[in-house]
Amino acid sequence: MAVHLFGTPCKMDEVLALGKLYDIPVIEDAADALASTYKGKKVGTLGKLGIISFNGNKIITTSAGGLLISDDVDLIAKAKHLSNQARNLRPHYVHDAVGYNYMMSNILAGIGLGQFDVLDDRLAKRRAIFNTYKTELAGIEEIEFVEDVQGAVSNRWLSTALIHSGVTRDNLYDELAKCNIESRPVWNPMHMQPPYEMFPYYGNDMAATLFEKGICLPSGSNMSDAQLEYVVSCIKQILSKKLV
Repeated sequence: MAVHLFGTPCKMDEVLALGKLYDIPVIEDAADALASTYKGKKVGTLGKLGIISFNGNKIITTSAGGLLISDDVDLIAKAKHLSNQARNLRPHYVHDAVGYNYMMSNILAGIGLGQFDVLDDRLAKRRAIFNTYKTELAGIEEIEFVEDVQGAVSNRWLSTALIHSGVTRDNLYDELAKCNIESRPVWNPMHMQPPYEMFPYYGNDMAATLFEKGICLPSGSNMSDAQLEYVVSCIKQILSKKLV
C-alpha cells in the first residue's frame, strides 16, 4: 500500500521497487491526492489499483464515495460487479458472491462531474494557501513545512506543518481555537488505534512522531485573503509566546 497523505505523493519509485522485489501488487491510497503528480504522472495510476476519495472534505466532493482506478479491465469489472451487490442481470435476482451496495447514484456522480470544471481553480487556491503559510511563517523555528519529495507535485489538499521546540502541537491547536480558528492534528496512526494496538508494530515510530508534532491548518478553497491573513497573524502571535 502506498499512501499519498494530505495530497503529498510518497516515494513511489521505492514503493514500486519493493512491490516488484517481493511480487506484491501495489495499491495506491490517493484518497487525498486528486490531481497530485509523481514524475509527471497522476498518482493513483502508478500501482495496480488506485483510489481517490470524494468525501465531503475533499477538493471535489460527491458527499461520499470516490474513484477506483486501474488499467486491469478484469479487476475493474469485478469491482463493479461486487459494488452492485454481486447481482447477475437476471429478473429473479441472483447474487453469485457476497456483494456490497457501493454504487454511486447518478445524481451524486453528476454533482462530482460538474466540479471538474473548477478543479484547476481549486487546486491553484490550495497551493496558494500553502505557499502563503510557508512564506509568511518562514524563519520561525517552531514551525516546519514539509516539501514534496523529488519529482512530486502535491495538490496541497491540506496545509500541514510540524511543530517543534518552544511550543507543542496541542498548545497551538488550543490557542488557535481561542481565536475561533479550526485546526486539527494529523491522523492518528493505525497501530495506535484501539482495534489494532494489541498487534505487533514494525516501524521506526515516524508515524507516531508526526502525529505528536503535526497539525493541519485551515486550507479551504473558499478562504478569503482576509481570513488567511488573520490565521497567519494569529499563528505568529501564538508562536512568539513560545508556549510550553
